[in-house]
This record gives sequence, C-alpha cells and structure tokens, in this order.
Amino acid sequence: MWTTVAQRISDATGAAFAARSQHAVSGGCINSAAVLQDDNRRYFVKLNDATRLGMFEAEAEGLKDIARTRSVRVPEPVCWGTADGSAFIVLEYLDLGGVDTRSLEKLGQQLALMHRATQDRFGWRMDNTIGSTPQINTPTSDWLEFWRDRRLGFQLKLAARNDSRLMNKGERLMADLGEFFHGHRPAPSLLHGDLWGGNVGAAEQQPVIFDPAVYYGDREADIAMTELFGGFSARFYQAYQETWPLDAGYKMRKTLYNLYHILNHFNLFGGGYGSQAERMLDSLLGELR
Repeated sequence: MWTTVAQRISDATGAAFAARSQHAVSGGCINSAAVLQDDNRRYFVKLNDATRLGMFEAEAEGLKDIARTRSVRVPEPVCWGTADGSAFIVLEYLDLGGVDTRSLEKLGQQLALMHRATQDRFGWRMDNTIGSTPQINTPTSDWLEFWRDRRLGFQLKLAARNDSRLMNKGERLMADLGEFFHGHRPAPSLLHGDLWGGNVGAAEQQPVIFDPAVYYGDREADIAMTELFGGFSARFYQAYQETWPLDAGYKMRKTLYNLYHILNHFNLFGGGYGSQAERMLDSLLGELR
C-alpha cells in the first residue's frame, strides 16, 4: 500500500517520492494515521476503509475552501485515493504543537475573517461527514429549514433508534425553532463545522485548524462548538468579538447549536451523551414556555 501512496504523492507533486519509513500516529478515533517520509520530505496520511473515500474527498475540498479565504492556516491536501482495500488522504506535514494565548488570539481574529467568506445559500456543494456520521449539505436559502431538517432532524432520527424520548422532545423543539431567531438573520458563512480543541494546533507560532466538516451556515455554530469541550482562552473570544461581534441572543442559541454535536456523539458513542442531549432539550424547551 505504501508504495502506491508514495507513487500518488510523486504524481501529485511532480517530484519523485520514495518512502523510506512510515510510523503510526495515535490520537484519532475515526481514522488511523501515519507519517510517511523519504530523505527530504514528510507527509501526514490518514487511512480508513475503502468505502470511506468520499469522506476524504470532502475533507480535501473543505480544506481547499478554507485555504482560499486566506485567513486561518490549514494543512494542504496533496492527494487521496484507495490502495489495498484502504482509502487514504495525504496532507502537508506540519510540525504541530499546542496553542497558547497568542496563537488563540490570532485564531479568534482569523476565524472571524474566515466567516466573512459567504455565499447566497446555506449548505455546501457536496455532503460530508461529522465524525463518521453523514452530514447532509443540500443547499437552501432558509437557515431554519437547514438546521431543522439537515442537522437536528437528521441526528434525532438516528438517535430515536435507541431513545424515543429524544425524538419526542426534539419534535417539540423543531416546531418552534423560529423562537430562537427573533432579530437574528445569519449570513451563510464558511464554517469549519467541527471546531473543537482537538482540531486546533499551532505551527511556527501560527494557529492551524484541521479535520473540517465544512459547510456554509450561521457563524455562531462554529463559536458554540469551541465552548462545548473547552480549550479556547478568553482572549480567543475577545479577539473574535473585536473583529466581528456576535448578535444578541447567541448564549441561548449556543445550546441549540451544540445539541447537534451531542446528539452526534450519542449516535457514535452512546453512553452519557444521551442524557446530556435530553438535558439540553429540556433547557431549550424551557426557553419556549
């Protein structure tokens, strides 16, 4: 397999690449990963079953879209394909380290600039995945429709296979979804889509984001996810607000947007995420009373 991958790198870059070594990299829960190198160059390679090639194709397109905004740095996709029953994507190797206060401040500024990249409809030109769950991106000009049908509704239907209470409460929430958007008319901003601390690093003192689940949506959804699992400093949020302030009502909508990710975690991993999703639903329904 590695010979095939090395040949694809050579074809994509126009420079001969003969892999001298490869070593596995830990940390991912969806894909396996390795660093492939010859005497002069290194590449980061992610692997999954061959049926997952579309996931890597969408990842590459998402990284390209973010890179075109000239805002936040992302690893450059080199090539992708299948070899010996596995799908792979080859990315630029970046010597990533942890983020500090300064790099998070830069990320806040740069993320606001990335969100300034807009189009006329919500969604994206292709479906992708959130984790390993399909993420439906069929475009529409109606944000409420998009979030209700392609985000919450999709995840709730998956969750109902294991917990019907979530669907019952979710249907009540979706029926009155407009109550959370009085005075808020979001533009379709380019989003990372899966912006938690594990998908952020720093290289050469510059922030880097990776593993996107790109689509055009309400920029608040990206900011909300940064608050879901922590890892982002107060200066990150200050820098974002100074560059492009959020609308009133964000704190209430934050729970609505993070419900999508907790439902997805329940559908992927089970466990306590189901009860967490139910508590979030109860909190949101309480806002409607």
